[in-house]
Amino acid sequence: MESFWLAVTNLGRDEVFIVVLALYTWLWNPGGGRNLGVVFAGSYLVNSALKYGLDLPRPFASDPSLVSEAARATAGGPSLPSGHAQMSATLWAGIAAQVRRPGLWIAAVVLIALIAGSRLALGVHTPLDVIVGLLLGGVAAALAGRVAFPDAGTWRWAVPVVALLIATFLPAGTPREFGTGLGLFAGFWYARPNFAPPRDLAGRLIVGVVGLLIVFVVFFGLGALPSAVKDIGLVRALRYAVLVVVAVEVVPAVLRRWLPHVTPPTVVQPRPETVPPR
Repeated sequence: MESFWLAVTNLGRDEVFIVVLALYTWLWNPGGGRNLGVVFAGSYLVNSALKYGLDLPRPFASDPSLVSEAARATAGGPSLPSGHAQMSATLWAGIAAQVRRPGLWIAAVVLIALIAGSRLALGVHTPLDVIVGLLLGGVAAALAGRVAFPDAGTWRWAVPVVALLIATFLPAGTPREFGTGLGLFAGFWYARPNFAPPRDLAGRLIVGVVGLLIVFVVFFGLGALPSAVKDIGLVRALRYAVLVVVAVEVVPAVLRRWLPHVTPPTVVQPRPETVPPR
């Protein structure tokens, strides 16, 4: 059964999250995708802070022979909380919380349960790791279903600038997850998905295939930078911020025939009443 559980646990990889977030934003809910991305980045940062702050060992730390080499390869960093469980719950339950369809909730719960269970079946997490990850992911998903983050005025650029400044001053030796999370947070907060999803199947296929091709060319292209450069806090944050902006703004600009621009509604302030002259 290990091959099955390895396949399931790989659904919690970064590349899968990129694909799902991109397709959800392009094809279903542009504004919701942006809000979910902000929450996802925040959940990622919380998970990283707890992992490295608590620094609890993996269940196989005292005896690596308890798990296979393939299973150990899926276990990066300390143990608590489970990143696979937390981030999968954030993503899939977050989408379900926004879409609010019973069928999607059922699919999300099944998928989250399988991914969380795979971490136990592979022996790379304890039940407590998985439970805490699921609880944190559930809180993040509830937030994604209720909150809309401001995307105009000073808020649009000030928050990303602060995130990138924090990445700039990360101490040497800081785990790279912090640069990744700050970059995702900055990118999603800055991005403005002012486009409408395609209406027909052909348009959806074109956007999905060509859009993902563009995104992964950027992803792997930036990942090809020398290790001494690409894992510097600010550089890593910029890599992921650029990736998000490419996905949310550049891809729709390139594929504007299928992702037509939509002008955000203008808020009209009521005019003060005037008193007619007597």
